[in-house]
Amino acid sequence: MATYAIGDLQGCLDPLKRLLDATGFDPARDRLWFCGDLVNRGGDSLQTLRLVKSLSHCSEVVLGNHDLSLLAIAGRREAEQRRVNAELQTVLFADDRDELLDWLRSRKLLHVDRGLGWVMVHAGLAPKWTVKIAEARAHEVEQRLHSRSHGKLLRNLYGDRPAWSPKLAGVDRHRAIINVFTRMRYCTPSGRIAFDEKGAPGTQKPGLYPWFSVPGRVERDLRVVCGHWSTLGLFQGLGVHAIDTGCVWGGPLTALRLDGDLPQVIQVPGRTTQGTGMAFPAKPRGT
Repeated sequence: MATYAIGDLQGCLDPLKRLLDATGFDPARDRLWFCGDLVNRGGDSLQTLRLVKSLSHCSEVVLGNHDLSLLAIAGRREAEQRRVNAELQTVLFADDRDELLDWLRSRKLLHVDRGLGWVMVHAGLAPKWTVKIAEARAHEVEQRLHSRSHGKLLRNLYGDRPAWSPKLAGVDRHRAIINVFTRMRYCTPSGRIAFDEKGAPGTQKPGLYPWFSVPGRVERDLRVVCGHWSTLGLFQGLGVHAIDTGCVWGGPLTALRLDGDLPQVIQVPGRTTQGTGMAFPAKPRGT
């Protein structure tokens, strides 16, 4: 049995199919971990959601910022939903939208497999959070997100403030936790996120560090696989394996085989221009 983690899809259906073929994936035997951001920008968000949902019996999915944004938009009035991009509208007005969105909302923010020795998260972990602490923080939000009172959480999803503090309560606390798990790239040694910094390491302002290399960060007993940061590219070090390689921007789509002593990287070509077979040119890829 093999376990493969897969980087951000963002509606890139054809690359996902190519990647499953390249890995020799067998749903009766193997497992898939999806690092979040299943939807938006790639052109096939509806079919991508349908395919990933159909693999629920053999997969784990954590929520990314684009997934949560879709859920928040789905709770708005129809007129507002019709103002978002056409690709997300295909999901919002699909016949099976409720089934798809209820399934998406029931996914986790953090997946931990101690037997395998891995943690999966979309963006990252706060520098001072052990895996046990991160599990507790994720569970707080997941309980609300999976409950009938999820609407209040999703209505208050957006915002860069407040910074995380254990003293926070209510929607401010939940928003701060979500920001850590789904939006973090750079932060200060105290864990304050620099939301505007989206480039590759070396481009950030002084005093900021990639979340996984902050001085004084806690040591973790499990390896972390994550996505979100396409300008970082494939990164493997410091116990972290970042696998968002910018598929939606024309970079490869990456899978990482997690079972075994040395993780194995498998890549296929990413999104291509309709009808040409040519990869999209590189673009700014911060979001």
